[in-house]
Amino acid sequence: MPFVRFTGFEKNVVEHVAPAIIEEFAAIANIPQEIVKIEILHVEKIANSPQSVEIFMFPREQQKHDAIAKMIDGHLKSQGFHRTHIFYVLLQPSHYYKEGLPLNEIPKRTVYEI
Repeated sequence: MPFVRFTGFEKNVVEHVAPAIIEEFAAIANIPQEIVKIEILHVEKIANSPQSVEIFMFPREQQKHDAIAKMIDGHLKSQGFHRTHIFYVLLQPSHYYKEGLPLNEIPKRTVYEI
């Protein structure tokens, strides 16, 4: 956790920006790099489906969310993608389960292993 999911991007583009995004995301969110997950979602466009980045994570201060979005947007712009939609899906530890237990019931040291 967190999951950063790219839609509408070629794999080579995501692979190119992923190392920098992981490093900078972890620094901004103050989490280990090992828990930042990068994925590509394969969707079939029907109508008006823009390239997007979905960020599934636990809530942070607004300035951290802003900084992460700006950082991802900057990396994508440097690759020629200027109109990417970036949005968050904010999760709650009480509604995120690992091995059948909500994270708010799991000792803190194991939460980072997700």
